[in-house]
Amino acid sequence: MARPVTLFTGQFADLPLEDLARLASDAGYQGLELACWGDHFEVDRALSDPDYTDAKRDLLDRFDLQCHSISNHLVGQCVCDRVERHHRDILPNHVWGDGDPEGVRQRAAEEMKNAARAAQKFGVSVVNGFTGSSIWHLVYGFPPVPDEMIDEGFQDFANRWNPILDVFGECGVQFALEVHPTEIAFDLYSARRALDVLDNREEFGFNFDPSHLNWQGVDPVQFIREFPDRMYHVHIKDSIVTLDGKTGILTSHFNFGHPLRGWDFRSPGRGSVNFEEIVRALNVVGYEGPLSVEWEDNGMDREHGLREACEFVKRIDFQPSRLLFDAAFAGN
Repeated sequence: MARPVTLFTGQFADLPLEDLARLASDAGYQGLELACWGDHFEVDRALSDPDYTDAKRDLLDRFDLQCHSISNHLVGQCVCDRVERHHRDILPNHVWGDGDPEGVRQRAAEEMKNAARAAQKFGVSVVNGFTGSSIWHLVYGFPPVPDEMIDEGFQDFANRWNPILDVFGECGVQFALEVHPTEIAFDLYSARRALDVLDNREEFGFNFDPSHLNWQGVDPVQFIREFPDRMYHVHIKDSIVTLDGKTGILTSHFNFGHPLRGWDFRSPGRGSVNFEEIVRALNVVGYEGPLSVEWEDNGMDREHGLREACEFVKRIDFQPSRLLFDAAFAGN
């Protein structure tokens, strides 16, 4: 059986979940990856209202949709980040509080623990998200950055996330970091270092998203090969580099969708990610979970893109062979 094709709801959080479920089902999706914002999945209500998770399941069942994971990227970002005013718009009020940075980080950590508890109650075993990073601003290395500052950043990540991951372990839930610029892990080497500083604990793995590796010049297939047992979830998302000699991949402070950026996201199949080789690599490592469309393309109508992306993923996915094609040539 082919892997289920699901839709990440984060980019559609302005729509009521029932409306989006109807649209996704009509487009051919088999499930939704519920974002923990909008009305799609509210962590606090999942824990406080005894009927909340059953009602969510009933809603999805009405549209014949599965749910394999929930995603709490926005709160997770603030666990390790240097919290500033632009974080205010991505956080629920009870996490932002008075905006004191350390208070925000601590409340975000507690919310991530609760996300694991809510996932357990909802019956899913993966929470996707971000970790944030206290050292992302040091990525360029000037003024010169002493090695111990980077060491301290990774240790800060471990100190803040190990207690969260303890709760994930208690709940039987895995945390899948979307490897991504601005996170503690953004390429192969930083991902390996994040695992090392956590002593490779099993609660921590990756939500593989090739788009963020692609524009950095990192081969997504090499990432799969490097971490075959940490593919806890997969996003299907595309990107393209459009350098014209006037800007670079640092994008000149142009926002997503601006025509002068040096790279941007595209609807799956319309960028430069090689999904053929990604599917083959996922087959080699035995990944059988969902292929979840994270749709972002500011140049395309999103309902058109939602439908096109579902068709694209179903077309590119295939099962691995169960026998060698030339086995018929072998003798008895």
